Amino acid sequence: MKDITTSKSFAQLDVRSGLVVPLMEQFYTIQGEGAHTGKAAYFIRIGGCDVGCHWCDVKESWNPDSHPPTPIENIVLEAKKYSDTVVITGGEPLTWNMNPLVSALQSEGITVHVETSGAYPLTGNWNWITLSPKKTARVKPEYYSAAHELKVIVYNKHDLKWAQEHADLVGPDCVLYLQPEWSKREEVMPMLVDYILANPKWKISLQTHKYLRIP
Repeated sequence: MKDITTSKSFAQLDVRSGLVVPLMEQFYTIQGEGAHTGKAAYFIRIGGCDVGCHWCDVKESWNPDSHPPTPIENIVLEAKKYSDTVVITGGEPLTWNMNPLVSALQSEGITVHVETSGAYPLTGNWNWITLSPKKTARVKPEYYSAAHELKVIVYNKHDLKWAQEHADLVGPDCVLYLQPEWSKREEVMPMLVDYILANPKWKISLQTHKYLRIP
């Protein structure tokens, strides 16, 4: 009979090493937000997040125990069937060691993007990093120089001041986006238009996949 305790400890070690991740879902779709809006990409959603955004639209991703621990080779095998661009999201994917998964995908000629709050140490040699900071978790300093894109979700007027505080810390080539929180978009959009007209280094990001009703 298999020793259950030993099996669990091995599974935990694999998760810590990044060879296994809690996989919530993976699917092929159109990128709906930010700098790569409109491009076909394969999305890998990793379970686990304790950042706790009240407006999060994938709260079911928060508990990693709700999602099967999946070997990364299985994930890569599926991803390479669909696209040469992969977006890893969550939850908060950087909760886990992303080095093995990113390297395995890139070894197949795949460009790998990540969407992260920056709350956990940066692992993985990413082709594109979208930093989307949240007020409930401090950004690790290494993300500011590494980020290719800063995307701040705007829920109220104070978020604009907070967004600028982060923009002051990223590199000069980082693309800056303000994105209305979906449930407040009608209220927030006029404010974003006025702000970006006055501060044209910023751009508007929209959740176009929701307007188009695609995953």
